[in-house]
Amino acid sequence: MSRLFGTDGVRGEANSTLTADLALALSEAASTVLASPSAGSVRPVAVLGRDPRASGEMLEAAVCAGLAASGVDVLRVGVVPTPAVAYLTAAYEADMGVMISASHNPMPDNGIKIFGRGGHKLDDAVEDRIEQLLRPGSEAQRRAYRPTGAAIGRVRSAPEALDRYLQHLAAASDTRLDGVTVVVDCANGAAHRAAPLAYKAAGAKVVAINDEPDGININDRCGSTHLDDVRRAVVEQGADLGLAHDGDADRCLAVDAEGNVVDGDVIMAILAVAMREAGELSEDTLVATVMSNLGLHLGMQAAGITVRTTAVGDRYVLEELRRGSYSLGGEQSGHVVLPDHGTTGDGVLTGLRLMARMAGTGRTLAELTKVMTVLPQVLVNVRVEDKKAVADSASVGEAVRLAEAELAGRGRVLLRPSGTEPLVRVMVEAEDIAVARKLADTLSDAVSGV
Repeated sequence: MSRLFGTDGVRGEANSTLTADLALALSEAASTVLASPSAGSVRPVAVLGRDPRASGEMLEAAVCAGLAASGVDVLRVGVVPTPAVAYLTAAYEADMGVMISASHNPMPDNGIKIFGRGGHKLDDAVEDRIEQLLRPGSEAQRRAYRPTGAAIGRVRSAPEALDRYLQHLAAASDTRLDGVTVVVDCANGAAHRAAPLAYKAAGAKVVAINDEPDGININDRCGSTHLDDVRRAVVEQGADLGLAHDGDADRCLAVDAEGNVVDGDVIMAILAVAMREAGELSEDTLVATVMSNLGLHLGMQAAGITVRTTAVGDRYVLEELRRGSYSLGGEQSGHVVLPDHGTTGDGVLTGLRLMARMAGTGRTLAELTKVMTVLPQVLVNVRVEDKKAVADSASVGEAVRLAEAELAGRGRVLLRPSGTEPLVRVMVEAEDIAVARKLADTLSDAVSGV
């Protein structure tokens, strides 16, 4: 059995690899590890949310059944962003949280993210304990406690949950945004209510697009992975900026008034400088991943800010933030984590803090981006059948060596297997975009040939 958990929970094609049976068994296993009840005690509690995918309804029912059958009370918070589930797990003092979402993945996929007490993501060791309970022959251990009668878990809804999360956002970013006009692309996902409400409550004029989810259209040519809609709308509306979230709203990318894309690296740089000026940037340190642009490192060095680097995945950023008690970290993809205000990336909070920097300085987003210069970067996703074979390939290793020799220290090469899809991501940075493209094509061919 290959490892079930990827870099961000368990994902797969809904009703194919991610079935209702698996969701039920996974929730039983997770409750055994994180919220194991015992006869006669107060029942543990789990917070359960989802994004609007049609398959989420089926998987939500299965997770509810698995948790309740294990003696866990389920608090259903409905369609809310992933960071809302993380926050609410802590706010309700629940034993665990579950979010049903495949984030930026296309609609046929879905996923199950699990949070421990306090809304924290699970570390590898805990995930391994849960997986062990899903292996053949472990059913009896997983189902060691099967309550009956009044001890069976109860399922209830929490209609106040979204308002509670919005109040948390307001407290985490209290700068008024009056006079700021923002276009927000909700990706027909979990942000379709939360993001417009949060931005309006702060005083911004909001133009919402892709905010009518039907269960099928999530991430469909919209949101943080498809920025054409928000770029066009910002220019047409004469807005000050645009913000684009992904399906579960733990990401945020931006667009300036001219329609230029502002990625996660630049957003982190803007926030890092703002926090350093306010005395809020712990140890004057920003945590980023190996995928962050070399320009981020150079810009932060000039600003007197240290950049600590981790493996790709916001869980690794979170681990480093907690280890060093740092106050800001994230990824180029738009995951930005502010540990003083949340235990995971929060796209809506990121948008609020970015607009607060604009409102507080009176500067446009384009002016704020000058804090760093983005070096040309080419990223190619190569579909493969065996990611391990690519990692072990001598021919791929030789292609990387030759590319690095050609760059001669004036750029970077990174090959990274996706944690959630059958892809190897080929990234090349160079001073000249033509050189970056050429080397990326050469490396992609080498990966494809394995």
